[in-house]
Amino acid sequence: MVTALVPTLSRSLAEQFNVFRVMHHGTHEKQLSNVFAWLLTPGATHELGDAFQRLFLEHVNQFLDETAQLPTTGYRVIQEVNTSVAEEGADIADIVLTNDRASVVVENYEVSDGHGHGYHRYLAHGALGGRQSVVVLLCVRRESQLQRGGWENAAVLTYAQLLENLHAHIAGDQAWQRAHPRQNFFISEFVQHFTEGPTAVSTGDQIAFIKAMCETGESVRYGHRPQDAAGQEFASLVAQHAQRQFEDGRRTLATVKRTLRSYAEHTLTGQVNEAVAAGHITTVSTNFRGLWEWAVALERPVPHPRIHFEFGPTAVAENAVVAEPIADPDYSKIFVSRQGPDLGAIDKILQTDVGLDDVLAGLSPDDVRLRDDLLAITRLP
Repeated sequence: MVTALVPTLSRSLAEQFNVFRVMHHGTHEKQLSNVFAWLLTPGATHELGDAFQRLFLEHVNQFLDETAQLPTTGYRVIQEVNTSVAEEGADIADIVLTNDRASVVVENYEVSDGHGHGYHRYLAHGALGGRQSVVVLLCVRRESQLQRGGWENAAVLTYAQLLENLHAHIAGDQAWQRAHPRQNFFISEFVQHFTEGPTAVSTGDQIAFIKAMCETGESVRYGHRPQDAAGQEFASLVAQHAQRQFEDGRRTLATVKRTLRSYAEHTLTGQVNEAVAAGHITTVSTNFRGLWEWAVALERPVPHPRIHFEFGPTAVAENAVVAEPIADPDYSKIFVSRQGPDLGAIDKILQTDVGLDDVLAGLSPDDVRLRDDLLAITRLP
């Protein structure tokens, strides 16, 4: 067990110091909007000029037709802009970039969700004065199924996309690095925090750890209660580094579960119900505990059996009891199972091509892999 887990524990927590992590910065969108507005402002104290503004607009232009491309420089940057007309309640956009020709109205949030703001208000505000108007969702993670009420038309830019480009720009400017060590340190911390994620190790490392836990038989610990005690017991076997990985692994599992449920409710249900004449999905639920909690259930009317999407520890548990288990399972993937004819234990399980990292990155509305695997398992004898 230790041999399998050590590669995923190799990063010392001391080596993962990050000023944003220590300060708990970025727990509120306003804090992050301040940093992005600073980077977008050409005359700000970063002294990068309009470099970030240019790469930001280059990403926005990827969503626009060639005939509708925006200028990539020359914008004023304003924060906390009320986009409502006088008789309406306030609807505050986080950042607005504007020049004589165009406006870019930005909503900054953890996921690509308008979360109550008005897309059409944002668009109309940007168009004041006859300007070309574009609305942008700036987010940590894209979840297309959450984009409704016009937000499906917004340009979606992720922190990682922008910051990786900024990092590449800075890496190629040795003179700026030498002349601006404090700004370089701050921006490097910002880039690391949001390209590696807000945890001690990257999301990829977390998934590798969950997979190793499953393959070594240690995934049963995710079903133990209380979780803190289970984590402490495990940490005593593989030193203090394991505690952080264990906790981060559970948080990653919870994020996968939440994201997969949202996708099933808003995208997958429609995909499946359009493809079948009977046995439509009626309800999506996640009311499971212990080893079985890492699953999303898709309810169908009797006599059609329930379908589950499972991952991590729950996939291990189900593969152990099914009559025809998967011989060489990859626990970094999502699994689909079918309830048996007695509507009790499962009778079939399949491994999908969709990884936990795919779910975390956000499945697009035209991705039909999970739909196809669900339909395939319903047709098995």
